[in-house]
Amino acid sequence: MLTHPQFDPIALSLGPIAIRWYGLMYVIAFALFWWLGRSRIKAFPERGFTMQMLDDLLFYGVLGVILGGRLGYIIFYKPGYYLSNPLEIFYVWQGGMSFHGGFLGVLVAMVLIARKYQMPWLKITDFIAPLVPTGLAAGRMGNFINGELPGRIVEQGAIPWAMWFPQVDRVATLRHPSQLYQFLLEGLALFFILWWFSKKPRPLGVVSAVFLIGYGAFRFIAEFGRQPDDFLGLLAMNLSMGQWLSLPMIIAGIAMLIWANRQAPAKR
Repeated sequence: MLTHPQFDPIALSLGPIAIRWYGLMYVIAFALFWWLGRSRIKAFPERGFTMQMLDDLLFYGVLGVILGGRLGYIIFYKPGYYLSNPLEIFYVWQGGMSFHGGFLGVLVAMVLIARKYQMPWLKITDFIAPLVPTGLAAGRMGNFINGELPGRIVEQGAIPWAMWFPQVDRVATLRHPSQLYQFLLEGLALFFILWWFSKKPRPLGVVSAVFLIGYGAFRFIAEFGRQPDDFLGLLAMNLSMGQWLSLPMIIAGIAMLIWANRQAPAKR
């Protein structure tokens, strides 16, 4: 039986200042975005992006992730609770972020960037799509280090990598390490797919469409191993909230892919 290593959630202490692993993962995520963005700009200067634009993309993107992620969690997961406890909306140190909310926040931020630089919105989303999955991977690794968002319970011997999370279950209980599923699927696998796919010129919006389909599908699959939130449980058709929020992404991605290819048929 595997046991979660029980990492100390504090990565580094400097007197009264404590740097937590989860916060450090956010820093790593944004640093990877910047580094990969610079690499992409240098490799493809003909696509019209500059280092100044990258700095703005990062700044606006950080605001979109944080504000959108927090508001998304409040609206999608606990609207009643925060309606009764409005001051706790600002207690971000207690956790509570939603990827789907952060995703919507980033889309709004990219609209502002598109207006600032007079550039098609989809051209910007095509540029940032391959840069996002490494940040998702960092976030899921932060979840694993903290031992939060564990997977569903599995029977003894069902899978050799089942893990006991003592911070969740006092009695030895085997669960899916679903944080690692999401790290591998939404993070690494999606990154390599998008990084490879976006190297060649594609019709406007196609790379963004592949991101929507890929993330939505990988998240939908990973959710079968993830424990649903206690305050929500499984919803209609025994699907989790994460799966219901991923379905519109898949549908929108397919529709965008069809539209983009019709707008600019690939040259044979």
